[in-house]
Amino acid sequence: MEFNVGDKAVYPAHGVGIIRDVVTQEMDGEKVTVYVLKILDNGMTIRVPIQNARSIGMRGVIAREHVDKVYEILRDRDVPTDNQTWNRRYRDYMSKIKTGDPLEVAKVLRDLALLKSEKALSFGERKMFDQARSLLVQEIAVAKDADEKLVGEEIDALFALKAQ
Repeated sequence: MEFNVGDKAVYPAHGVGIIRDVVTQEMDGEKVTVYVLKILDNGMTIRVPIQNARSIGMRGVIAREHVDKVYEILRDRDVPTDNQTWNRRYRDYMSKIKTGDPLEVAKVLRDLALLKSEKALSFGERKMFDQARSLLVQEIAVAKDADEKLVGEEIDALFALKAQ
């Protein structure tokens, strides 16, 4: 996938960013062309060599028509209880978040939200919950061209129904 200046792209585990520039620079004596990606959420700038973009999982923003699939996963309550130890569950969830796949991130958010309705989440689980929520809210808002706050409220409402 090729990106141009001004395009929005997703960098796994960091979220949506805008391609600010495409530059050629010298690295270890070789000329390398890189995307200069500015992450929307925190303003961080990441330089991604064009030839590595696909292998690290950099991709375009989810298509608007695929947003419904993410919501479908978030609404799914027919999921077996995860009886893994917390550290194994943490590793499993972090690997899903690092893929950058919105469907995998949605599964993490859903599972942690369901767990949260049963018991208090540990510090690490709360942090992961917040990260997964933030990544999804940001990408869905960009895909739907909607306000992040409204998307966040939509997602929170899905889990509020479970708590009642």
